[in-house]
Order: sequence, then structure tokens, then C-alpha cells
Amino acid sequence: MSAQPIAYEDPLDPEVIYRDLPERERALFAREYRERAHAAAEHLSGYRDLKDFLHNWSLVVVAANQPGYYEAVAEAAAGTGETYSFTDELITERARRGVN
Repeated sequence: MSAQPIAYEDPLDPEVIYRDLPERERALFAREYRERAHAAAEHLSGYRDLKDFLHNWSLVVVAANQPGYYEAVAEAAAGTGETYSFTDELITERARRGVN
């Protein structure tokens, strides 16, 4: 049996994020990425900000590619979307996990 390399794409790779973002998000991502990458190159303290930025945008990739995402965002902004009680959801999740 021969070993085959495992294909792995880093979800924090800016090229992967850019490629997988919906078209309407790409210009904003690219502009903000350039700013943060430049800041990270200028000051070591900017690295953490860049890393957090890439993590947040990797989550946007996942969310924005879900059906109904933009509609839900618009409803939330208009205050017309379905709402849930945080306390009720927390109780439900804790019960599901068997946590008292």
C-alpha cells in the first residue's frame, strides 16, 4: 500500500477565504486584509490582529455560504426575523449535553 498525501486546505489561508467567499464579500475582505497584513508587517503586535481577522473571515465563509444567510441578516437588521430566547436556548443545550 502506498501512502497518498492528504489534501488539506488551511481555512485561514487568505487565498482560500477569498476564493470561497461570495462575490459580494470579496472586495471588503481584500481591502481589510491588505490593511491588516501591512500593519502586521510594520509591527509584530499586528500579527495577532491579522490572525483573528483571518479566523473571523473563515467563519464568514461558512455562514455566508449557507442558504438563506443574506435573507436572515436583512431580517435581523430590520428587526423582523424570528427571535429566540437566549436563556431558553441555553437551557435546551445544557439539557441536550446532560449538564446541570
